[in-house]
This record gives sequence, C-alpha cells and structure tokens, in this order.
Amino acid sequence: MDIEAFSVDLQQRVISRCELEGDEAFRESAFTQIVIDFLSESGELDDAEACAHRAYGIQVNGYSISEYDERIDLIVSIHCDQAPPQTIPKDEVSAAFKRLRKFADKALSGYQFEVEESTPVFDLAQRIYQARTTVAAIRLILVTDGVVKGEPPKDVEDGDVSISHHVWDIERIYRCWSSGREREPIEVDFLTEYGELIPCLTQPVPNSQYSTYLAIFPGTILSALYGKHGPRLLERNVRSFLQARGKINAGIRRTILREPEMFLAYNNGLSCTAEAVSVEQAPGGGIGIRSLKDLQIVNGGQTTASVFHAQKKDKADVSGIFVQAKLTVLSDPARMDEVVPLVSKYANSQNKVQTADLEANSAYHRRVEELSRTIWAPARDGSQRQSHWYYERARGQYQDDVAREGTPARQRDFKTTSPQAQLFTKTDLAKFIYTWGAKPHIVSRGAQSCFSDFTVSLAQHVEEEKPVDQDYFERVVAKAILFREADNIIKGRYKGYKAQLVTYTLARIADQWRKTIDLGQIWREQSVPDPVKQTIAVVAEAAYRHITENSQGGNVTQYCKKEDCWKSFAQTEIPMPTGLLGMAKVPARISVGRTNASERSPLSGSDIQKAMAIAPDAWFRLGEWVSKSKGFTALDREIASSIALSIGYGKQPNPKMAKDGIRIIESARQQGFKG
Repeated sequence: MDIEAFSVDLQQRVISRCELEGDEAFRESAFTQIVIDFLSESGELDDAEACAHRAYGIQVNGYSISEYDERIDLIVSIHCDQAPPQTIPKDEVSAAFKRLRKFADKALSGYQFEVEESTPVFDLAQRIYQARTTVAAIRLILVTDGVVKGEPPKDVEDGDVSISHHVWDIERIYRCWSSGREREPIEVDFLTEYGELIPCLTQPVPNSQYSTYLAIFPGTILSALYGKHGPRLLERNVRSFLQARGKINAGIRRTILREPEMFLAYNNGLSCTAEAVSVEQAPGGGIGIRSLKDLQIVNGGQTTASVFHAQKKDKADVSGIFVQAKLTVLSDPARMDEVVPLVSKYANSQNKVQTADLEANSAYHRRVEELSRTIWAPARDGSQRQSHWYYERARGQYQDDVAREGTPARQRDFKTTSPQAQLFTKTDLAKFIYTWGAKPHIVSRGAQSCFSDFTVSLAQHVEEEKPVDQDYFERVVAKAILFREADNIIKGRYKGYKAQLVTYTLARIADQWRKTIDLGQIWREQSVPDPVKQTIAVVAEAAYRHITENSQGGNVTQYCKKEDCWKSFAQTEIPMPTGLLGMAKVPARISVGRTNASERSPLSGSDIQKAMAIAPDAWFRLGEWVSKSKGFTALDREIASSIALSIGYGKQPNPKMAKDGIRIIESARQQGFKG
C-alpha cells in the first residue's frame, strides 16, 4: 500500500468511526482518536485521551500526562479530510502550534476557572494547573492527515520547563506503519545531544550473530533519555515501571538519595539492544559509543525510571551516579522481535519478570485471533449474510488482509464479511473483559494501562474462563456489543466523561444484575435487548451523579481511576430498572427464616422479616401488577423486583427498601392483589 492508498484508507476509517458512533459532524475528533490510538500503541504517547476544545486563539485536541506529572503531552489536529494528502502551509502549522501553546500557558495559569466545570477541558486544565510545580517537560504535538514540509518550531526553555515541538503528518505516520514495526525506532547521537561519548568495552571474541558492548551510562544521560523518550525506551513486553512501592524500587531510590557513589556497586545494571551502533576513539583513550539506532532497554526499566523520578520528584543530584549496561547489537536486525523477548527473559532482573509478562500470553491472543476468523456471527435484521468479528492481534493486520485480497471486488467482499465496525484490538479486548469483570477504575486509567494490567493477570483469567473456545469468544463479542451500545447511548447525553461513564455503567450492571442479562441472547441477536438499553440509560445517570458529586471538586477523570470511586459506586443503591423485570429469572429460593406459606405474615415482626417472608415470585408478580394498576409508579415496580432478586439470592433487602416494599404490597392487596 503506497501513501496515497494509505491516505484513502485512513479517510475511510475516519468515516467508518463517525458512522459507528453516529457522529458525522465530528470527523476531526474521530481522526484525532485514530491517531492517538496509533501513537499510544507505538509507545509515542502514554495512554492519551482525546479532548477537543477551541476558543479564541486556543486549541487542543488531546493530551497525555505522565504518572508523576513531570511531562505533559498536548495534541493539536489539522484534519484536511482529503486524499491524496495536501501540503499544509507553514503559516498554518505555526498557527496551530501557537494555539496549542497558548492553551498550555493559560492552563498552567488557571484556565479551569474560565471554562464550564462539567466539560472535559475543565478536567484537563485543572490537571495541568495541579502539575504546574512538578512539570519538567511539555511536548506540543501536531497530528495531521496532510503533509508538513520543513521543520517544526525550535524547542525552547520556559523557566524550568522544556517545551518541544513534534509533527506527526501523514508521511511520518505512513513510514511508521509501513515499516512493519510496532513503534518508531529511537535514534540517539550521544556526542551531538549530550556532548560526550558513552565509554565502553567490546567483546574480545567476534561473533557472527551479534556484537556485545559493556558500557557505563552517566545518571544524567540515562535520566535525560527517559525524560525525552519515556516508556518508548522500555521494551513493550516488559512491565515498564513498578513504582517505588516494592522493596527493590525503594532500595534503588534510597541508594540514589543517600549513597549515590555506591550505585554502580549495588545495582545490577541494564540489558539493552540496538539495531546498529557507531563507536569512536575517546579523547582520553579507549573507545566510546557515539550513536545508537533503535535503542531499547529490555531489562532494567525500573532502574532507568527510578533515576529519572528521583531527579525530578526528589530533586536528587544524579551527576555522581553511573549505571553499567550490556548492549547487544544483532547482525540480523530482522531477528530483533525474536531475540529481544529472550534477552528480557534470561537477563538478571531485580524484580522477577514472569514469562507471562514477556510473552503477553501470545498463545491466548493467537487463539482469539483464530476463533475470530472461523466463527460466523448470526445474521441480523432478517439478512441471510453472516459476518466475522475480526480480532486484530497485531497493528495493521486488518489493512494487510484487505490488501491481500487483490482486486477491488474481493476487497469489498472481505469488508462485507469482516466489516470494520466489527473489528476490535487487544486494548479493546482488555476493556471489554475488565468492564464486565467490574474493574472500571482500571479501564479508566487508559487503554495501554488497562492492557498491561490484563496481560499480567491473563494466566489467571484463562484459568478461570477456560476453555478459550467458541462459547468464550461469543461471550467476548457479546461484551463488545454491550460496550459499543452503551457508548452510543451515553454519547451526547452528558457534558464529558463518556469513556468513564461507559465502563462504570456496564461494570455496575454486571456487578448487580449479571445473572439477569443473557450474553448468549446478545450474541444470537447481535444486538442489545431494549430492557438492557433502558437499564444502561438509568445506571448511566446514577454513574454521572456519582463521579461528579463525589470527586469533591477534584479532577473527575482522576477520581474515576481510583478503586475507592468504584467501591463507593458499587455500594450505591440502584433499584432494578423496570425494563429488566421481564428478563429476570427467578432464582431458587435460599432458605432464610420462615418460608412456610402458613407462617408468612406481613403484619408481624420488622419490615425486613415481613419482606423476607414473602416468596420472590410473589414480589415479581407484584411488580407486574403495579405496572398495570393506577396509583403506583415505575419506582414501585423497581422496588418490588429488587426485593425479589435480593431474597432469591439469599440476601436481605435494606430497611428502607423493605419498608417501601411492605407499603406497596399492602396497598396493592387493598386493591385486589393476591400474593
């Protein structure tokens, strides 16, 4: 696929995304999200989010803020919506960067006080304002489906903050995509960028497969490398940074702060790989590394990040710190993807890295991929044509498969049987599973963080769900259908927080009414039943109130990432919505207290005892009865059905629910209800 075909394909993906989300008017936002997904998967961004905001002289389309608030990435979009791509005038590029820089300046000065509190840009502005004392670097990133000629504006220093400018135009995106790499390679010229060579020794005996260098990295350069490239520097299959909570990380930090001169003796160092290396004679004798192509730290990520965070967060002096590194340069760069995980696996590690972390349980993902190519989803809407739900295990697979079809007619047929609207990726898979698994706080942390957590727990997930067969795949797709339907229902109803509301809403539904919702039915019908749609709308309203009212004036998106947010929402009382009543399956009654009909008496004992003495099926019939009778409300029906489920699952209704339930049933009996 050449760049013109790639440009057309990107344009069609934008259109498809807009159609899928029912949002034809916002192609710029769809384009921004597609590029954000690409850059996040490539490691260029760390769980970025789209956030479109434009005012006089101001524009921002997305952002990413690092864990310790030391780096802020801000994104601005120029969406031309033209294929073949057009050249973006230099003045337009400059103006876009100026609008983005003005937003950054105003946000650092308190822009949240000028915008409406319920909008996503309020959260972004507030987050930047809160990070104003810790931020060390701001990256201004322009993304466009056009072609940018010339260099971006020069990087500048604004006080203690470095501000850099980056352009991802259609040509750069295409180069990265067509290279077949998962990411854009990191190239470092140490002499040009840092003013010195990295002292090293070479292996004494030549090897036809690889070259090895033993090097000593100054702490200042190692910190600068991580500050510039962030998690991109760390091999993607290894957990990037485990934070300073474990004993090993705390020890690294303590050594940096208290005994920096002993760091080289105490630390196990790094294992690195590169595609190519350039060495020169050092001024004082010996040799030094001048430059590296495609540098990756495959083991020692926590050491690298710890040095950086100690310098930035603790204001530690790392000039006296040195870190040893073993650098492996393969003679055949094509073997990099094969060898790097093995280097990670066998290298000495300060925090044991499990094989599951290194291989991302590729057997599982390949199995899901295999199922997605062979299982036909039922036809919908009376159509006879079945289709596949396409699992894109590796980035670009779908476009590659389309291109391999050859003729336009065969490509159209492929897109019909595997429509792009039914494509889902590894990060999508993790979101669907974690949402239904009642982990919305983890989903809210971002696609890459969610997938990383899912990878670590994947062995346990497979053990609990096994076998990974057709039934498993159908359940996954049903969760995908639910997720996308919830997204469609919630979109536009609230001013912001759509991503958080979708996962919190479905997690609460799964947590409270999992047994009521038939995933098999959703798979068979390839759609969400109306009662479940109604439930999504009801629970979303409760979720919106919860996250906005309980953040206590803080950042709502940050609040949603906390487990406390989920735990408190899970305990919020939400009566069973009316629509679910007809779908509810009455569970077998668990014997609690008196169950003999002759002993049931709503006139004696506490309200809870009275409610418990009435069988679940009677409460369900009461719900149906009041829905058709005058003098009762929809809430009365929901209360009756909620009591039925509570008693059926062996739980007591809470006092208020029981009191209301007794009031409803006594009133209904006076009007002729038999039960």
